[in-house]
Amino acid sequence: MTGAGYAVIVLIGVLLSGAGLLAGRRTARPVRTSDVGTPVEHATFETLHTASLAAPPLRAGLTEDSARKSARRLRSLLGTDALCLTDRERVLVWDGEGGHHGEHVMEQVAELLASGRDTAFRSDCDDLDCPLRWAVAVPLTVDHRVLGALIAYAPRESAVLARAAGEVARWVCVQLELAELDRSRTQLIEAEIRALRAQISPHFIFNSLAAIASFVRTDPEQARELLLEFADFTRYSFRSHGDFTTLADELHSIDQYLALVRARFGERLAVTLQVAPEVLPVALPFLCLQPLVENAVKHGLEGAVTSSRITISALDAGSEAEVVIEDDGIGMDPERLRHILRGEGGKSTGVGLLNVDERLRQVYGDDYGLVIETGIGAGMRITVRLPKYRAGVHGS
Repeated sequence: MTGAGYAVIVLIGVLLSGAGLLAGRRTARPVRTSDVGTPVEHATFETLHTASLAAPPLRAGLTEDSARKSARRLRSLLGTDALCLTDRERVLVWDGEGGHHGEHVMEQVAELLASGRDTAFRSDCDDLDCPLRWAVAVPLTVDHRVLGALIAYAPRESAVLARAAGEVARWVCVQLELAELDRSRTQLIEAEIRALRAQISPHFIFNSLAAIASFVRTDPEQARELLLEFADFTRYSFRSHGDFTTLADELHSIDQYLALVRARFGERLAVTLQVAPEVLPVALPFLCLQPLVENAVKHGLEGAVTSSRITISALDAGSEAEVVIEDDGIGMDPERLRHILRGEGGKSTGVGLLNVDERLRQVYGDDYGLVIETGIGAGMRITVRLPKYRAGVHGS
């Protein structure tokens, strides 16, 4: 079951336990003629709306800032007098009355943090005017690890509040689990980018510098231009910020790469670019196209091939941008290609293709993997489809 699906199930529990409290309060007020729906339907809507407002901060993980931003919404879900969120070491936020109780919270939930079991306790407050006399604490658990606790306070013992606190805590756990998945995804993308950077062949660097050196005496101006291209290309490839870039920046880096390749191969390599200006701002995963072009160069000039033509097009396709990279080289056995895209091609075979295919699917979904047409002696055509807009995907 996905995290989103589980979140819906947990919210149903919240509605069954928490919405009753809200509905009870709202039936006391007069129903205006302009109201639509029953009091329970209003309570359901308000519960879902409040939950939706509490979710975004929690997707950043359990921190002092996320706890502070979500606590008021969570207390509203429970309809309780005070609510406290902790991590394993300290109180992150106290929302509501009786803030002085926060001084003893960590002692009261120490056993919970160790065992991961719900607990309820009397507040034992000496202040006769303090309304907080009873509390229920529920662990916040992700992947069998107790990250902290949610504690709800009330004037008296309440089985309904205990059940509602359990449901809300489980919903919070789902949001924290999604935050963990987001972090894991980011770490995976960073690792994959590092793997792509590691593939920038030492031979390519050596050959580029050798080609530049060959122009130093015969054409100093050309050598200077190539050296600048080399510097910009490596600076872009090893930049330290952002998981995403724009199509304009990626194509510019590709143009620099091809300038260095052409300096080495001269007329053996012909490149045609066709780019629609309206797709240049489209965002895409960083270093997503360059490995595909490098693959086209490799297969286009492999073996005894004397010359090769590579065509790169980036065109407007309605809600998407369509990038096609095509070469007329030696091609590949389709069965071998299937093995590569399943990760069965070996450490040094087609890693760039597999890496790009996996990253596209992670960012956009399985419908956006690479589409590759090839055959032995038939060249290769790779199509990449990029949505013009996708939440969370922004060029930097």
